[in-house]
Parts: sequence; structure tokens; C-alpha cells
Amino acid sequence: MQRKALGATGLQLSPLGFGASPLGNEFGPVTDAESIRAVHEAIERGINFFDVSPYYGRTVAEERLGRALEGKRDKIILATKCGRYDAAQFDFSAERVRSSIDESLRRLRTDYVDLYQAHDIEFGDERQIEEETIPALREIQKSGKARFIGITSYQLGMMARIAQAVGVDTVLSYCRFNLLVRDMNDLLTPIVEKENIGLINASPLHMGLLSEAAIPAWHPAPPSVRDAAARVRELCRERNLNPAQVGLRYCLDHPYVATTLVGMASLEQVRTNLGALDLRLDENLLKDLDRTVEPAKNVIWPSGRPENADYKD
Repeated sequence: MQRKALGATGLQLSPLGFGASPLGNEFGPVTDAESIRAVHEAIERGINFFDVSPYYGRTVAEERLGRALEGKRDKIILATKCGRYDAAQFDFSAERVRSSIDESLRRLRTDYVDLYQAHDIEFGDERQIEEETIPALREIQKSGKARFIGITSYQLGMMARIAQAVGVDTVLSYCRFNLLVRDMNDLLTPIVEKENIGLINASPLHMGLLSEAAIPAWHPAPPSVRDAAARVRELCRERNLNPAQVGLRYCLDHPYVATTLVGMASLEQVRTNLGALDLRLDENLLKDLDRTVEPAKNVIWPSGRPENADYKD
């Protein structure tokens, strides 16, 4: 599998990344054995970037990933996060950032991560993120517990402002560049590309809406977006195409994104996602898909503090 540069970090990532949130049962129950098989299959097939968080499964995903990576840690690039710990539990203080890395390292059974990220920063205070959270991340980087540091958010403008103000190594955006939403290229990509900041795109399937899997009860997408996703799935089936592979392939073609993170927790999911690497999307299909999603294109949902929103009422 080819590799793509992650900004100026020097890290070379597989274009397809392993999103480990499903290991925390976020999209349905997963067994330990199943999750370990999925991780091992991904590594054997060339996936080298794994992203997790203590929030996923409320530490379950980190625990499972750590067990699966025993004896294989040197084969992969590992990322985790801090700042979000439950649906409504956030702490971006320097003290919590410092304690969180040690907790994550114990669960992941390693003495360092390659990338340590502040998670869902739109739920925090922008000034605190700049003046307290990022400096604490840099301290951890200097200590050797993390090689690089980054931020993640649903809100693109906030990440762009922080990246320009204080500098980070990477940014991770989710649900803002895929078949349904494309505004990442308007609000974030030009800025991070100019600064040579690594860009990670997550949730290419809009957190499952573009797959055939059951939609979790917590999914925040409004009805118009769900309806558009259903039309995309139907169109793909009519063309004898797997909608998950089509949605993933579209994201894999982004010229600057270093890796596209998609959730996986089973052998079947790993193999299906890998199949997208060999898929090519013709122009007629892309035009039909654009027409299909147009009524709900770039529709987003509220996330985080109102003052951090990209589009304010």
C-alpha cells in the first residue's frame, strides 16, 4: 500500500486509516477476539495508522487496541486523544492533559504515541485551548511521550484559527469531507496546506450513514441528511456498487489529506474498506451522486459551544 506524507511531521501514513471507535462498541457490540482479528488483518494488509480515544467506549477501545497491538506496536503509527471523556464530560486543562496521556499509555501498553490530539475542541474555550491545552501538549511532546500533537473538531473554523495562532502538527476533521458534505475544502484545507500542517479526514461514511450498517441511536444527522444518504445507498445498489466503498473511494481521492479514517471492528469491515483502494469512480457516477445529494449538500448539525460554530444564526 502506498504512503502519504502527514504535513511536515515526516510520518508516512497509509491512505486508509483504522478508526478504532467501533472497538469501543460505539456502533454495536464487538468481541475482544473479533477486534483483535480486525486489527491484525489491517496491519497485515498494509494499514499503518490507528486512531483511538479514551472517549470511545469510555476507555474500552484503548484497552482493546492495546491488547491487539502487543508485539506489533513497531509496525504502526498510533494516535490517541485527550479532553473528551464522555458525552458531556470535557476537560482541556493542562493538568488533565498531562494525566490523560499516562492513562492512555497504560491502556495502550506502550510508552509513547506518535500523535496526541485534543479531542472535539469545539466543546472547549478557544482561548484555553490556545493558552493552556496546546502548551501542555507541547510539553508532553518534549517529554517523548508523544512524537507530534494535533487537534480534532467538527468545527473547521476554530481549528483553522488555532492552527494559525499557535501552530499544531496535525488537524483531524470529521464528517466535513465526503459525498454529503464538502466544506472542509473551503474552510480548512487551504489554510493547513499553506502551513504544511498534516490533515486527517475522518468519518468518510458520515458516521455510518453511507454504509449498510444500522444507524446508531445517537447519530446527530437531521432527517434531510439521512434521506440523502439513503438515496446514495440506493443509487449505488442500482449500479451494483457497495455504497461504503464508493463513499470511501471518493474521500481517498483527496489530494492533500494524508489518511482517511474509517471505523473498523471486524474482518469483513477491514476487507470491504480495503476494496475501496481498487475502485475507480467514473464521472457519470459522480455527477449522479452530486445530483442525488444536492438537496442536503453541506447540511451540518450543531456541535460544541455556540460561539465556536462555523455557521452562526
